Amino acid sequence: MTTFILVAGAHTGGWIWQEVAARLRESGARACPVTLTGMGDEGPAAGPGTDLETHIDDLLRLIDELDEPEVVLVGHCYGIYPVLGAADRRPERIARVVHLDAGMPQHGDQALTLVPDEAVRERLSRRTGADGDDRLIPPPPLDAWQRWGSVAGIPSTALTRLTQNSVAQPVGTLTQPLRLTGAVSALPSTGVLCTGNGSSIAMVEGLVALGDPRFQALTEPRVTFFELDTGHWPMLSRADEVAGTLLRAAAGEGHRVTAAVSEQPAHLRPFLLDLPERRRERIGRVDLHFPGDHLADDLPAELPADPSKAEGPWPAVVFVHGGPVHPDVRPTPRDWPGFVGYARLVADLGAVGVTLDHRLHDLADYGRAAEDIAEAVDLVRADPRVDADRVALWFFSAGGLLSADWLAAPPPWLRCVAASYPVLAPMPNWGSVGSRFRPAVALRSARRLPVVLTRVELERAEIAATVEEFLAAAKECDADVEVIDVPLGRHGFETTDHSERARDAVERAARSVWGHLRG
Repeated sequence: MTTFILVAGAHTGGWIWQEVAARLRESGARACPVTLTGMGDEGPAAGPGTDLETHIDDLLRLIDELDEPEVVLVGHCYGIYPVLGAADRRPERIARVVHLDAGMPQHGDQALTLVPDEAVRERLSRRTGADGDDRLIPPPPLDAWQRWGSVAGIPSTALTRLTQNSVAQPVGTLTQPLRLTGAVSALPSTGVLCTGNGSSIAMVEGLVALGDPRFQALTEPRVTFFELDTGHWPMLSRADEVAGTLLRAAAGEGHRVTAAVSEQPAHLRPFLLDLPERRRERIGRVDLHFPGDHLADDLPAELPADPSKAEGPWPAVVFVHGGPVHPDVRPTPRDWPGFVGYARLVADLGAVGVTLDHRLHDLADYGRAAEDIAEAVDLVRADPRVDADRVALWFFSAGGLLSADWLAAPPPWLRCVAASYPVLAPMPNWGSVGSRFRPAVALRSARRLPVVLTRVELERAEIAATVEEFLAAAKECDADVEVIDVPLGRHGFETTDHSERARDAVERAARSVWGHLRG
């Protein structure tokens, strides 16, 4: 008989697992929903010193009381922090750790990153649970749960129950760093990803393919994955599926991510256009690809190269990569064939192509990455070979969120913003990304700034939803948005799809940007 210990997320207790636990018991398993200290009437009352260690101790006592030699620990959202802490101290008692729409916290991490309110996160990061008024974080009201995660699929009655039964979260549980010895890293684990909350197996495979060392452990045979097509609280929206998935996970089933040793990662494959190498200068984190002495001789008649500009100053296009990209990944994004290819393409047209490495190493780094981009743009515009009054910014993938600042207050020299397969709103589970980075909201202030959006037909559903939100906002405010569709195109298609339709889309987007620069 398999024993499951079910640990809920922030503001909730063992009651939230009621239906899942019933299904598990019906299947013959033992289910132990846990109400951690301070998280409901069924559990111990919280005191001023209640912190993450208190919750870890709660689980250790339960594990030690159970007769079963091994148990499956299931952590939802915040619950994965005490789950990992307890598993690390009783690894011999743990058959598997299940991350139910939960992250992969490491030694020293704080659960504070889960708090969606940026001001609250900032305030709590400077104070501790002993600071009187800051001892408890109140639960969200009925209409604010979506800020903690997608409520997709939750019946209205269940959402009401979630609100009525929720409790204040002891601050120390979020601010105390997780302490791990490393023992938990050898245990079998399963990730159950809720696609409605912005996670997917495809996204995990993409992160692994980038070479990020943080995710290489996910390719080990002990690690499996499942997807649930629902929001962040699947125990309320899909209880039967959750129970079935947990049983399969305990049996070692699930999708396994493999690291393709012999196959070149998609982002390092050749660009879909064969373009001549251009003179290239490296200044700090910025590379400039110059048009040089000859410009493209195959431009359409309506967009001819300007021979009088053979020596500059030239307009510039700054290409902004997505992420997060770990700082140890090599080569860095400015040397990836896709970005180098785009830089050479606009250089062929007569503009300086600019690639850069910004420091979006984690979801919490968007502010720092925005500063890097602003500095890079200042550097480019200050170069005497660049026409400082004719600059375009081109964003890719999750870098799309970084377009928000420029859309919100476009400077007069910014002639165009482009975006390819962009993420245009934070995923529901990206709580650490501030409200500042919402291009759909910022677009309302963009006036008539041209936007060139390249949309791929086979986009991941969670990303496609953000693009549709952006386009709906564009329609409402009559924004100048040109959409270039890529039939059968996928995320990052420029190095994986060398078809005529893909080449045509890239060339059309580049020529559109060039046209706005020359206008």
